[in-house]
This record gives sequence, structure tokens and C-alpha cells, in this order.
Amino acid sequence: MNYLQHNKALHGSLFKTEEPVIFTKADSALLKDGKPFFVPDWAERVDYEAELVVRICRLGKGIPERFAHRYYDAVTVGIDFTARDWQEKARQKGLPWEICKGFDGSAVIGEWEELPLAFRKGGGIQDMHFRLDINGETVQAGCTADMLYRVDELIAYISRFFTLKTGDLLFTGTPTGVGPVSIDDHLQGWLEDRKVLDFYCK
Repeated sequence: MNYLQHNKALHGSLFKTEEPVIFTKADSALLKDGKPFFVPDWAERVDYEAELVVRICRLGKGIPERFAHRYYDAVTVGIDFTARDWQEKARQKGLPWEICKGFDGSAVIGEWEELPLAFRKGGGIQDMHFRLDINGETVQAGCTADMLYRVDELIAYISRFFTLKTGDLLFTGTPTGVGPVSIDDHLQGWLEDRKVLDFYCK
């Protein structure tokens, strides 16, 4: 919900939510080091959502936005896998999203790109390009300049409610182009011109 065109694709109109839409994933959702993603047999459709992922590097609570750049040190490309049919059922009934968003292996992350403090303080994180290729074809391409809520805004907002801890990961929203994955799909994520993510669906 953090990119206008993705909102339009979901809802048929362009709008900005009054506040960021937040959900959590369990640590068992984490998938890294190029390990395969096993498409769950209990879901009719599982969608990929490529996102810039930010790594929290220090303990923080109630962080002012002007100091938020001190609380992260690296980024990568990640996939927020969503069991779309389960999400639709949850939306219709007003239920939480933990099953459709937080199931095992649903938070894929790539290799980390360290960010110097000057780069973060200078706002450079808000001009980063990333993309997702599936089977050699680009399906999503985004730029953090298009975020409705910037990284530092998200950190300030989230830390009002949750204490951020070293090693926490912040997925920052997906651009337009989400779609389903199938067994044997090959997913590759790029941060600028560097491939940081490479894995298969099984």
C-alpha cells in the first residue's frame, strides 16, 4: 500500500492511506541464502511482492523522523509472499493477515548492501531502483522516490507502537506488477545494477 500505482491496481483508484498499513511476520517466515520457496499446498494462489527491505541496526522506541536514518545500516530486495485467496477471505471478514502474510518462508531476503551514514542522512535511500525478474523477464520495477511514506517516516511511525531491535527487518511496500508464482519459477531480484536475490519456487 506504499506505492500509488499498486494501490490503483488493487482498488481501481489512486489514493494515499491516512496512515501506513502495517503487519508483522514471524521469524519462521524468513527465507534467505537462496534457499527455495515451497509454494504452500493450502493456498490456491500465492503472489510475489518485491520490496526494498531495510535492516534495523540499533534499539529504538519513539524515534523522531529526523533521527531515523541512524537506526538502519543496510538494504536489500525481498519478496513478501502473500496467499492471495486467504487474504481476500480475511479482508471480507475483517480478520488479521498473519496466515496470508506470515506463513513459513513468506519473507525472502537477498544479500545486504551496506549504506554509509552520509548516504542515509542525505536521503539517498529515497532514490534507489530495484526490480524483480521471473524466468528472465522483468515483472516489477520500482524506485523508492515513488514511496508514499518514506523509509524514515515508516521507522518513526512503527516505533511509536513497537520497539525496534537490532536485526529487525522492515519491508517497505511493493510497486505495481504483483502476480502469482508457480512451481519451478526462477526469481531474481536486483538493487540498482547488482543482483542480490536468486532462488527457485518448488
